[in-house]
Amino acid sequence: MTRLSVEMLAADAAEPITSAGHAQLGIAVLAGIAVIVLLITKFKLHAFLSLTIGSLALGAFAGAPLDKVITSFSTGLGSTVAGVGVLIALGAILGKMLADSGGADQIVDTILDRASGRSMPWAMVLIASVIGLPLFFEVGVVLLIPVVLMVAKRGNYSLMRIGIPALAGLSVMHGLVPPHPGPLVAIDAVGANLGVTLALGVLIAIPTVVIAGPLFSKYAARWVDVPAPERMIPQRPSEDLEKRPGFGATLATILLPVVLMLAKALVDIVIDDPENTVQRVFDVIGSPLIALLAAVLVGIFTLGMPAGFSRERISQLVEKGLAPIAGILLIVGAGGGFKQTLIDTGVGQMILDISEDWSIPALLLAWLIAVAIRLATGSATVATVSAAGLVAPLAADMSTTHAALLVLAIGAGSLFFSHVNDAGFWLVKEYFGLNVGQTIKTWSIMETIISVVAGALVLLLSLII
Repeated sequence: MTRLSVEMLAADAAEPITSAGHAQLGIAVLAGIAVIVLLITKFKLHAFLSLTIGSLALGAFAGAPLDKVITSFSTGLGSTVAGVGVLIALGAILGKMLADSGGADQIVDTILDRASGRSMPWAMVLIASVIGLPLFFEVGVVLLIPVVLMVAKRGNYSLMRIGIPALAGLSVMHGLVPPHPGPLVAIDAVGANLGVTLALGVLIAIPTVVIAGPLFSKYAARWVDVPAPERMIPQRPSEDLEKRPGFGATLATILLPVVLMLAKALVDIVIDDPENTVQRVFDVIGSPLIALLAAVLVGIFTLGMPAGFSRERISQLVEKGLAPIAGILLIVGAGGGFKQTLIDTGVGQMILDISEDWSIPALLLAWLIAVAIRLATGSATVATVSAAGLVAPLAADMSTTHAALLVLAIGAGSLFFSHVNDAGFWLVKEYFGLNVGQTIKTWSIMETIISVVAGALVLLLSLII
């Protein structure tokens, strides 16, 4: 294919596939999202299928030719999976290796050995934040809840005083810090710099997790005073192992991709010369693909081998780590398809026009859209990918830092008030032995605090940098 024909195709793709006015596009957006919400909440259809059908409904209501809608959806799905699919897979492998080798338990035990009394909630939030870096939220919950329950029981601590900080650490990492799927998809959608987003995400995550974790847990423990349920204390992964990796090696492996990506962002800021050899080297080793791949390869020697794993077992571990993420990859890909359909039907330009006419700050608009979709669907990932698609055009004229803040505003909004349509709500309820009211008073309010505090910090930073 000639360069001219490629440019012509790119120009065609930039043109909206429908000439509908703002009113019709607005109705199409509401109808498309309503279809997704209805299918997920009422009919319990998988989010992948719901997003696919919702994208087709959006195009139909916008009056776009169905064949072009299908092309837009397929293009968006393919580009999103190509952009973040490998990163999600590498993160899943690293997380599986961390869990099965006993590395996660080693970090937990080492920190808990040095904590007691009033410092215990702070120790729990530290553990959850470190463990939560490479792990998906649900995996982190399954790993940490046994620890929370055992610490609460053996130390005679309030369950909420110990549990809320752990949940806050996991949730903040999940919503704000790459390489989690939500932030990665938003970064890809708005064209943000991953290193800058990671740095700002960590900066915002620290005060957010302190407020929503150890500080809020004081009040949560007063509102809901329940003992640790005996039946929910399962066996820990490393109890079957004769040996496990050391604390220092495990921590270094977890932090390796973070350090490499942050180093790249720092070098880009300090040198700012694409032709400079040092910057080019860091652009390679600090790219998310290489950073996570390096962590996985290092993990084989620092996590797998010290645990006594054979080559065959490490190979099986990688395979088992990849299996559970099929659904996540499909949801993320379908979210990318929905995003591309929004853009190609002209909805992105409509959002841009509305934000200018109503003088709504782009970051606040992104947060509000993510909040609305989160409340409706219950899924933080669906809220993130959908909101990112809607507000992506707003990032076109933004600076590098403000594009990163746009990603974080979406991530913050996607965590707002988890309730009965969120799988995480029921996971926490059952593990902690709570009723619905108690779960709302603790988990749901904690999620809302995270969303509001992180959103406020994003807006505050936008005024400073």
